[in-house]
Amino acid sequence: MGSTLPVLAGTGLLLATALTAPATEGELTPSSMDGVGLTVTRGEPVALLTGAGSINETAANYQVHGTDLGIMWDNGAGQVLMAFGDTYGEGWGGNGAGPREADWRCNVLAKSSDRDLADGMSFDTMVQDRPGHAGQLLDCLKQNGVEETVIPTAGITVRGRSFIHYMSVNHWGPAGTWFTNHSGIAWSDDDGETWTKDPDAVWPNSPQWDSNFQMTAFARQGGHVYLFGTPNGRWGDAHVARVPAGKVVDKDAYRYWDGARWSPSEAAAAPVAEGPIGELSVQYNAYTGRWLMSYLDESRAQIVLRDAPRPTGPWGEEQVVVDGAEYPALYGGFLHPWSSGPDLYFALTKWGPYNVTLMRSTLARR
Repeated sequence: MGSTLPVLAGTGLLLATALTAPATEGELTPSSMDGVGLTVTRGEPVALLTGAGSINETAANYQVHGTDLGIMWDNGAGQVLMAFGDTYGEGWGGNGAGPREADWRCNVLAKSSDRDLADGMSFDTMVQDRPGHAGQLLDCLKQNGVEETVIPTAGITVRGRSFIHYMSVNHWGPAGTWFTNHSGIAWSDDDGETWTKDPDAVWPNSPQWDSNFQMTAFARQGGHVYLFGTPNGRWGDAHVARVPAGKVVDKDAYRYWDGARWSPSEAAAAPVAEGPIGELSVQYNAYTGRWLMSYLDESRAQIVLRDAPRPTGPWGEEQVVVDGAEYPALYGGFLHPWSSGPDLYFALTKWGPYNVTLMRSTLARR
């Protein structure tokens, strides 16, 4: 992500009255799947997706020499949209983010209709501001200590409208630590070509920099969109909220899991998965009938996977899918929405050389 992120370290709101919501989609009711867990194999590289020499030749085709993350979601029209963080062109330093003068864009977006992921994920195109140049999606001030950058952390499409949940980064801290002004939602009605930041769908950070929904993951099941959140950086626990699918930008419609019920109070949100959790990705996996959660455990320098019968948990133990000893300075681990059968595909970033690789693991029930 930003300029100092990973060389990995071995690193007065009154509570509203809780609102009880009825169980739906089986996420709160006893389930025959509660005792069923999954195993996952170690991830193997499939193809380099970005940068010079990648299967998409993004350096030559879009002036994307270095970038990170690769958050993916289904646009409902036969494509996967893939959002990246800080992106650099000619003059990129070759290891990590920067320099700032190297055609820096805070975020960019690719589109892919490739369903045969066994040999990689080919891009149909990237959103461009001029021919052959990937354009910035969301504006950012690029002022350290004010707004250094704006980075997508989650995406989803509902009824033809695409949504990006983003974080406004105030400044970078030590490895695995950064500080956000707020997170928020931007939307697009033209398949990701142009975006509008919704002024009301904003989650301000606290004066203590510890708001629980600064980095997020979107997932959908039935009539709800689920928003999983962590504080800024990579050291917090995961929390979850949900909203009716037609009200994604209506912040007042969100309900936060308080450990027993869905509450209208964001402050009541209780952890559903213990950290340290960084760059969270969550999806319901139809093949296994389980919810999957992937993230970087910074303390272990490993990408791990956990599974659960419902979004509120209980979430199982961490299983290692990629080890930093083999892939130094790794992060990300964003799940591909079209993973099918036992194969689980995900996007992995390494700080050096700061580009994104499609990886594959295999799932099985215990």
